Amino acid sequence: MSEQSVLLLRKQLAELNKNPVEGFSAGLIDDDDIYKWEVLLIGPQDTLFEGGFFKVHLTFPVDYPLRPPKMKFITEIWHPNVAKNGDVCISILHEPGEDKFGYEKPEERWLPIHTVETIMISVISMLADPNSDSPANVDAAKEWREDPNGEFKRKVARCVRKSQEMAFE
Repeated sequence: MSEQSVLLLRKQLAELNKNPVEGFSAGLIDDDDIYKWEVLLIGPQDTLFEGGFFKVHLTFPVDYPLRPPKMKFITEIWHPNVAKNGDVCISILHEPGEDKFGYEKPEERWLPIHTVETIMISVISMLADPNSDSPANVDAAKEWREDPNGEFKRKVARCVRKSQEMAFE
């Protein structure tokens, strides 16, 4: 366990509790483990996800902020950049350095200056504007490209409804 990562994560958590950021709230899954966070993400306005309450887990490595956390949707979501198992796939959560596939520039990937706030803002923007070029969920990406107001919209609406029911259990 790295003292630096513990202090940094405690500081970020305290900052988010003191000055909440619109669109999400964050806390620890277990008060004794600073490396595992639970985030409640509110579906952004004027998107298909509006009105949804999505539970997300962030798991930080002990060498944070040198390496990015892993992020997983616990609430079911239908999105091109979220794998069917809930794993989030966006550039800023990818390991730092060169992309062996050549899709991403190093500056689009993880940088130690990122915080929970910058990660969540990126994820909120990803919900509003999916990137179907490098999908984690190929079926969702195909529907998003070919018929965003048909099957894609229906599946998202079902996830939003389900998330609302679960939020109040």
